[in-house]
Amino acid sequence: MNTSSLSHMNRLSSQTPSIRVLLLLTAAVAALSACSTPRTTPATVVDRSRIDAPTSTATVPTPPGYYRVKRGDTVLRIALDQGQSYRDIVRWNNLTDPNLIEVDQLLLVRPPAGKMTVKPLTSAATAATPPKMADQRMAEPAPEPKLEAVKPDAPPPGIRLSWPAKGKVVEDFIDGKNKGIDIAGKLGDPIQAAGDGRVVYAGNSLRGYGNLVIVKHDNTYLTAYAHNRNLLVKEGDTVRKGQKIAEMGDTDANSVRLHFELRVNGKPVDPLPFLQ
Repeated sequence: MNTSSLSHMNRLSSQTPSIRVLLLLTAAVAALSACSTPRTTPATVVDRSRIDAPTSTATVPTPPGYYRVKRGDTVLRIALDQGQSYRDIVRWNNLTDPNLIEVDQLLLVRPPAGKMTVKPLTSAATAATPPKMADQRMAEPAPEPKLEAVKPDAPPPGIRLSWPAKGKVVEDFIDGKNKGIDIAGKLGDPIQAAGDGRVVYAGNSLRGYGNLVIVKHDNTYLTAYAHNRNLLVKEGDTVRKGQKIAEMGDTDANSVRLHFELRVNGKPVDPLPFLQ
């Protein structure tokens, strides 16, 4: 072998490590590219969420007159918050089992068109007036209206209630905290209906209320009487203002008291301005 051939072989030998390094680097780059390729593809869950979003019940508005069931709801609680009889809600929605309602289920909470659940009670003064007398008064010239000062604490028109129990108010109405007033008394003190109406619930199935009576006065006003020792009326009974409907107690309470609520279209309001 001549000198030039030996020199050529020496050059190839000296380049072999560089070639090996180059091949290793190429393989490493290819491997990294293969691993990083899935990261450049959009996650499929994003696409599925876009497809499912329009059908989500959370984005569908609740129709007027309906209520969308939330976790923890009961038909009785919904009825109280909507100012309705729970039996009416069961009937309007054809519920075979009132204890089986589902989250996001739509319930009709207003009477179907043309129907009234409770006929408004006619006052004694109106009922005692013969129709002919009413017609004669309408035909007579109306007297000139008298301007009278309006008292700041005058109750809103619509209903006037009597006190449901005798005793000291120990808890006032606080919007969002206490939905009524609490009246202290002695065990067994009489609880009286605050107005004419129909008993739409009498029982102890509503947590936090103990033995409870709910009276519906018309399609707007409803009163609730909680923590009673004994209930003296049942569902469907017609009651009159001042009638004894229960005895004061301490069921689901830390002391003997009456928790009294007034609901206007289902919304709790301060009952004090309505009490005579």
